[in-house]
Amino acid sequence: MEKRVTFKGWLLPLCLIAPQVVISAVFFFYPAGQAVWQSLFIPDPFGLSSQFVGLGNFEFLLSDPYYRGAFVTTAVFSTLVTLVSMVPALFLAVLADRLIKGAGTYRTLLIWPYAVAPAVAGVLWLFMFNTRVGVVSWYLGQLGYDWNHVLNEGEAMGLVVLASSWGRISYNFLFFFAALQAVPRSVIEAAAIDGARFWRRFFTIVLPLLSPTTFFLLVVNVVYSFFETFGVIHTITSGGPQRATTILVYKVYADGFVGQDLGSSAAQSVILLIVVGLLTVVQFKYVEKKVHY
Repeated sequence: MEKRVTFKGWLLPLCLIAPQVVISAVFFFYPAGQAVWQSLFIPDPFGLSSQFVGLGNFEFLLSDPYYRGAFVTTAVFSTLVTLVSMVPALFLAVLADRLIKGAGTYRTLLIWPYAVAPAVAGVLWLFMFNTRVGVVSWYLGQLGYDWNHVLNEGEAMGLVVLASSWGRISYNFLFFFAALQAVPRSVIEAAAIDGARFWRRFFTIVLPLLSPTTFFLLVVNVVYSFFETFGVIHTITSGGPQRATTILVYKVYADGFVGQDLGSSAAQSVILLIVVGLLTVVQFKYVEKKVHY
């Protein structure tokens, strides 16, 4: 029988949640409120005065072709990062879940890349694919392929996708591996006795049981590609070439800190927050529905 914990008064539970409430208020709610307030004004670059424009910043953004292009770029980028980081992670988790010699060592090595910060990962991949001193670009040149992500938009997008997905594979691997450990072995053994081969057992039994974890990782990776990939893009391409890798979060930085258009930058951050919030709600509703069924 499950034992429930009850509090006799309100002071102890209030003290337990107070640190989280304070952190959320200082680092999330207050900055979000400031962004909403600033999105209604057009301040001068020196911050000495501002003009109230209401929803004017939002109207300008929705009619700006460059901003609509950033939406398309973000959709492509987030889709590629999610697929490239989740599919190999699932494959590696399946391999690590099998009883092989040295499996513990393999699992540890697969987790290591997650400890690398996105900006550091960006620098590592930039050095490997540098058009002058990069080891990978040199080998590609020996094979007859002229790699130049500085000028080629497709190569730039591919590079930032690889750099953003590399460390994320380890994160996804941890969750997939834990989910695989929770799959009942008796069900798999019964299917094996009935003559089902490994991949048939995987697609008909294991993969459906992994659906809650898969949808959770889908949400987390989409949010990651929207926000936490800024360091990778900034260190590798700075949004170029020709805005080919300028996603929404990088455009917030480019317009606000570089272009000093603080009102537009604040409006962009509000739109980005709304989009990611709606996406998260829709995904979690779908996950909850899948779990109930």
